[in-house]
Amino acid sequence: MTDGKDEQRELQMRLQALVQEHRDLDAAIDALIAQAAPDLLQVQRLKKRKLKLKDEITALQDMMIPDIIA
Repeated sequence: MTDGKDEQRELQMRLQALVQEHRDLDAAIDALIAQAAPDLLQVQRLKKRKLKLKDEITALQDMMIPDIIA
């Protein structure tokens, strides 16, 4: 059985991996756009993946923030 700290650690590791992949996609998109004849379909696919990652990052961040009842 995993306790809360293990779960938080796993969430943090997953979040770091997603953030790194998001940065990598950003760099890949910039590199593609900088080409003389960029593959616009590939750029579009990468941007779509980047948006999906952003949603996953946001969801993980929400999971990591404890609910505070005011």
